[in-house]
Amino acid sequence: MGGRKFDTCFFERYAQITLETLLGEEYADLVNKDRPDLQKPDRSLGIEVTRAMTASKDVAQAMLKEMAGHDVKEEDKEEVNQIIESGYGYGLQDGRYVGYLEYEYWQLAHPLRRIIESKVSKVGSGFYGNFDEYGLYIFCKDDLDENEVILTMEYTSDLQRNLDIRYSKMYLSLIDRLYVCDLTQVDRLVRPTQCTSYEISRHQRKEFFIKSI
Repeated sequence: MGGRKFDTCFFERYAQITLETLLGEEYADLVNKDRPDLQKPDRSLGIEVTRAMTASKDVAQAMLKEMAGHDVKEEDKEEVNQIIESGYGYGLQDGRYVGYLEYEYWQLAHPLRRIIESKVSKVGSGFYGNFDEYGLYIFCKDDLDENEVILTMEYTSDLQRNLDIRYSKMYLSLIDRLYVCDLTQVDRLVRPTQCTSYEISRHQRKEFFIKSI
């Protein structure tokens, strides 16, 4: 995991596995590096991985130590034990729990608009180096409906409209769904915009989790 202050590689691996599984071989050769977090070796694509959470969200309520007083269904005990042992909970138990290793990762999260503003500013400044195409992958702890996804696309597109370097794709990762958004085809006057939704089954979530540990 190197000398990174927080072990975010779990999420970067989870993102890569999700992309490869749902979108195909095009994403199979992504490697985990820095600036941005996922990169194709030929530098045709660089994807920054980040997270967003509503500012009022009280992550502490989901800490595993609070599970002691809750009844756990028999069929859920295996997953709960995996969360406790690995320190990660994303993808399991419908996102109800946060593992101790990912607690600070979510604590540092900004609301969606603020994190998008920050990441758009960075890509526009050349912070992520020289790639043919840039993508932004955002783990969202809170649910977004389809209208909120479209509004997020439009907001991002407006922010980077006049930038020479910009994101062409945005991936919004919910616990049970991945939205793949084409930011090159956003037009407020012509809806629907180009966004595809991929359902992630409970079986897939568990598979992604195990492969990411």
